[in-house]
Amino acid sequence: MSKVAFITGASRGIGRACALRMAREGWNIVIAAKSVEENPKLPGTIFSVAEEVRALGVEALPVQCNVRDTESVEAAAEAALGHFGRMDAVINNAGALWWRPMEETPIKRFDLVMEVNVRGAYAVTEAFLPVMKAQGGGHVVMMSPPIDLCMLAGHIAYGISKFGMTMIALGLAEEMRDHNIRATALWPKTVIESYATINYGLGNPAFWRKPEIVADATLEILRHPELSNGRALIDEDFLREVGYTDFDQYLCVAGGTPLELSSEVMTAART
Repeated sequence: MSKVAFITGASRGIGRACALRMAREGWNIVIAAKSVEENPKLPGTIFSVAEEVRALGVEALPVQCNVRDTESVEAAAEAALGHFGRMDAVINNAGALWWRPMEETPIKRFDLVMEVNVRGAYAVTEAFLPVMKAQGGGHVVMMSPPIDLCMLAGHIAYGISKFGMTMIALGLAEEMRDHNIRATALWPKTVIESYATINYGLGNPAFWRKPEIVADATLEILRHPELSNGRALIDEDFLREVGYTDFDQYLCVAGGTPLELSSEVMTAART
């Protein structure tokens, strides 16, 4: 029986890369995102990615899902389980980015990053825990960083929301250990090519890596649960751990120098 993954924010960027990478390995994919109509500024919809996934010979189910809306999450989970009857992996990739200090973060913006990042990931994960327990296992992946308090200054709201996601992964791995449900946090070592990267002016393609590095790390997390469970991982470091050596394949520009994603880089992106 083919495994099934539910991927949020899968209409573009890292989410789309994960969907296509896992599809190549035979996974059926639920493409969960808000985008249902093409936007010239943000190309890609749940339907366009579903077509790409199906072209790889597996099943795809596009479902509109706003992770801020509990009813939307519940409806998406019901549609996914109604179609596939199981869920083997939940990839919490949908995110709201706000790299600003507290004095530049009104409460409405604070609520947005909390609702999309930590609350949204919590709601999506909670929706699939019962079926994972019933089927005897599953894996939850949070796109969130290792907890490093040095990242907080200058990005308090964003840091709280992302560290909250990591805390869910670390706590869930222990809570669900007896049910064979694994949980892992994953974060890129370097700046990844995306519309957020472009809009925030984070350098140029010579400093970026392709989102496929995160997709490969996600797949390896699922392949090696004995190594990944209960950990907050960095993509390149974990890929090296499982035997990858060629990282030039992920460069956006041949001979480029990937820019490490640090608090300083995040702060510089504001200016």
